[in-house]
Amino acid sequence: MSARVISLVIGYLFGCFLTAELVSRKYAGKGAAEIGDTGNPGMANIMAHLGFIPGIITLCGDLLKVILAGLICYGIFRESGWIVVLYAGLGCTLGHLFPFWRRFRGGKGVATISITIALYAFLPGLAANIAGMLVVFATKYLCIGGPVIPLSFLVLMLLRGDVEAAVIAGILSVFSFLAHSRSILDIRTGKTAKNDVLGAIRKKLQGRGRS
Repeated sequence: MSARVISLVIGYLFGCFLTAELVSRKYAGKGAAEIGDTGNPGMANIMAHLGFIPGIITLCGDLLKVILAGLICYGIFRESGWIVVLYAGLGCTLGHLFPFWRRFRGGKGVATISITIALYAFLPGLAANIAGMLVVFATKYLCIGGPVIPLSFLVLMLLRGDVEAAVIAGILSVFSFLAHSRSILDIRTGKTAKNDVLGAIRKKLQGRGRS
């Protein structure tokens, strides 16, 4: 049990590092809280307001912190098995959502959840990420696709008989839904912006083709 708790704490500390904060200060000269209407320190907000490259850097940084935390925890608690990586990822997500130095106001945790489940169980994690991506493509709402990812993983872990992983997936699902709840509720009023991911990719490719 101590290995799981310590992995959770290590993950939380890594999660408190918000890549978007560094990227926004580098490219805009101000903190992530001042970027866009939401001030969300995540890839979507950074990419929407600062461009494709800053967004990708933010994404890579958020993925890397989970990978590092997971590998460190596995290296320390190898005898506990790969489950410590899942606890480290849960901690990273909590740190990303509730960083202590930012008055516990962080990002949405989509990237941290996505890489966490893929690290623990690659094929089920990949399937869950694809499910979330397809929902975003179909609805054009990131706030809907986000919670679908851990929920899909929860179902797959139950089918596999991995109860502990399913419980953690359930916790991730709850926090993901809470992080996106305001945006989900605002869909009815039209306040939640749509994200045409496929359209953005097409425009990027067309722009390269013309150049």
